Amino acid sequence: MHQLFEAFNRLRLPGPSVLPAAGAVVGLYSGLAAGLFANLIALVSGIVFGLSRVAGGGKAIAHPGTALWDALMNARWHGEYALIGAPVALIGLWVAKVIEPGGPRDEVKRRLRVLALLVLGALALYYPLVALAAVNTVFGHPTDMAEALKLIPWWLKLLAPAAGGFAVGMLLRKHPETHGHGVPEVVLAVKRARDGLPAEGGVLKLFASAITIGSGGSAGREGPIVFGGAAFASAVGRTLGFTRKELSILLACGAGAGISASFNAPIAGAVFAMEIILREFELKVFSPIILASVTATMVGRGVMGGAPMIKRLGYTMVSGWEIVAYVGLGLVCGIVAFAFVRMLHGTEAFFGGGFQNRISLWLGSKALPIRAAIGGLMVGLLALANPTVWGSGHEFVNLAAVGHVGFWFMLVACVFKLLGTTLTIGSGGSGGTFFPAAVIGAMAGGAFGALVHHFIPSLTAPAGAYSMVGMGGGVAGLTRGPLTGMMMMYELTGNYAIILPLMVTCTISSALCHTLVERGAPKVLSDADLLSSTLVRQLALEMQPVKSDLKLRPLVDQLLTAEDGTLTVADAAGRPYGIVHAEMLRDVWRDESLHGVLVAIDLARKVDAISADADLQTALARMDQEEIDALPVVDTQKNIAPYGVITRAAIRRFLFNVHARAHQRASVAVAATELGA
Repeated sequence: MHQLFEAFNRLRLPGPSVLPAAGAVVGLYSGLAAGLFANLIALVSGIVFGLSRVAGGGKAIAHPGTALWDALMNARWHGEYALIGAPVALIGLWVAKVIEPGGPRDEVKRRLRVLALLVLGALALYYPLVALAAVNTVFGHPTDMAEALKLIPWWLKLLAPAAGGFAVGMLLRKHPETHGHGVPEVVLAVKRARDGLPAEGGVLKLFASAITIGSGGSAGREGPIVFGGAAFASAVGRTLGFTRKELSILLACGAGAGISASFNAPIAGAVFAMEIILREFELKVFSPIILASVTATMVGRGVMGGAPMIKRLGYTMVSGWEIVAYVGLGLVCGIVAFAFVRMLHGTEAFFGGGFQNRISLWLGSKALPIRAAIGGLMVGLLALANPTVWGSGHEFVNLAAVGHVGFWFMLVACVFKLLGTTLTIGSGGSGGTFFPAAVIGAMAGGAFGALVHHFIPSLTAPAGAYSMVGMGGGVAGLTRGPLTGMMMMYELTGNYAIILPLMVTCTISSALCHTLVERGAPKVLSDADLLSSTLVRQLALEMQPVKSDLKLRPLVDQLLTAEDGTLTVADAAGRPYGIVHAEMLRDVWRDESLHGVLVAIDLARKVDAISADADLQTALARMDQEEIDALPVVDTQKNIAPYGVITRAAIRRFLFNVHARAHQRASVAVAATELGA
């Protein structure tokens, strides 16, 4: 037992070993957030359809008490989650308690305690959420939305989106940081991982988006879930003291886990996190992202059920000639995705007063609740003409897949869903664009397939096959992520035979939309070009290095006044030794017995200096390799060592200022936060 305690006291739990566990915990809460979001949508939708029943437009629930009891009995409680999770968390708390305090062990104790408490918190939230889901199956969202919409009176179908828009505007008018589509904000947060995302903003976005979608607004639920999962991951990463790189990976874990839980598609969620959010496929990011996707999917299936969102259908390619048709479908999806991007940002500018006409200026002068209500009213008008506009619209994708809707219905649905989504989000509503793009692509693909099959029936599959492939093409075009589009539809359809058409359509759609977006974007140098063409000496801060024997207290005084909280340290001979950052003192400063013992060279991170004539790209690569945020700089021309310091924060400010000036000089067709831009 004594040897066991000594082993505990030698634990270090470095970041790379903690990251997979943290990713799994983030996945738990992303799954809970997805379940809560789905139930909030069902609750709002239940209120709307309940009003319809009160007004005489629908049938009352027969024997509600019996139906509720049956729902609770048939709920997926998964008692094994508690039997496994609770002992693991309690063991973690016990280990954190028996480890002796002092030095690096304090960080180990804190991380173990935080992770264990988070697991217990997830268990405490899971079972009430399962019960809420069971209640909503009886009183909430109707199981057959296509049939239920036929029973809503026209005035309610017209006014419900307007009322939802007004409520969302009131909720978000004092929180402009929560506006946006969700996914682009996470992409930017990954680029500047030090800032992270506010956790309270993620919760507010979930409530606002639930009101929008549940009241009939045309939006997707993936954007808020991605934002919410990443916001929680940001809070966890900062609490655990992760580095910038580790925090970026954890943000991607939260985003991918949200997609996995929402669509019951763990592979697609992991690919989304790596391709769209993190934009890298390194081996070290696989384990935390995959564990996050797995745990999120398990929790999501328990709360929302394991039934696929899209009905599993048989699919076969009729002939090799059909690939040519799927090439054409890729072109159609790429053009539709580009139109979606342009119309979305154009609508946002129009409702914000960005157009020099009387209507736009009048809308821009109105408060957010009024603008969102006007947009909701217009969405209600579109929903009267075509029910696909209402909510997420995935029920009509199933109808298109089995051929229960005709060519003209799908063509009108494609156009109206595009208009409805741009009006919902552009006027101030809250929600994502990911799944609306999938519905738009499905309707465009179905209409295209019906046309092709009409003229060459012997060589092509029915329209339903093209609807499924078009769904993936719509996602790939909007996100400019072909792998995400492929894997999403492959998992949703569960049919390997669809993979070849998906590969063709998704690749062409994403490439075409990316090309069209780049042509419309202002000609601004990329970050890579700016970094490779700028020398370190242009941003380096000149400073005299601190001496190696400087005591801790005066060192802290200098750090508090230093730019970016960073100083360079010289060795006894005056040569550059390394850097010391304010964060490095977080642990040692608590132990007052070390104040008179430690000196600057004891605390400094040893790192080779970089030449002032090197470019910023090289400097950033060195920082990433060393996992630090600053480098000492040597100027060989002045023969001074060290010359100063270059920090990651200074490079970030430089890039931001250059892009800000460039965008001020140009009219941006596509917002800087748009995916893939």
